[in-house]
Amino acid sequence: MGLFSFIKNAGTKVFGIGNTTEEEATAARGKASIKAEVIELRLEGAAARNMEETINDLQLKVENLNVFVDDDMVKVSGLAYDQATKEKVILVIGNTAGVSIVDDQMTVDYKEPEAQFHTVVSGDTLGEIAKHYYGDTMKYPEIFEANKPMLTNPDKIYVGQVLRIPNLD
Repeated sequence: MGLFSFIKNAGTKVFGIGNTTEEEATAARGKASIKAEVIELRLEGAAARNMEETINDLQLKVENLNVFVDDDMVKVSGLAYDQATKEKVILVIGNTAGVSIVDDQMTVDYKEPEAQFHTVVSGDTLGEIAKHYYGDTMKYPEIFEANKPMLTNPDKIYVGQVLRIPNLD
């Protein structure tokens, strides 16, 4: 359990949260209104439901899953099947545009060693990341497998994305 930091604007904008450039410009000019606040609350509720649906669609086993969105912070709770599932849920949420903090309140049914997290930087490949953590570029499939089903191709990672680096012991 704890807080995990992500790069707010690096993720994919799939859950209806985060601001467009136009929305940010409007807010900067001080034109926020009560109507905008009501719309924001509706978007946050819809975003939470969409995140829960996505987690279920990815067949990540979590009992009593509850996601609450508050601006750029998302609180998640529930009972994950195992540590890997818990970490994948955190990454599904954290790798979403507009999310900068995931407040993990999840528990785990089957304990396992925790994985490390790696934030992708320009020039990173799964092979280079594997060499850094394991000393062997050919262990990149371990990282790819650890990030399924969020990753569908080992060549499709993006700057700012956070990946699970499993413990190989």
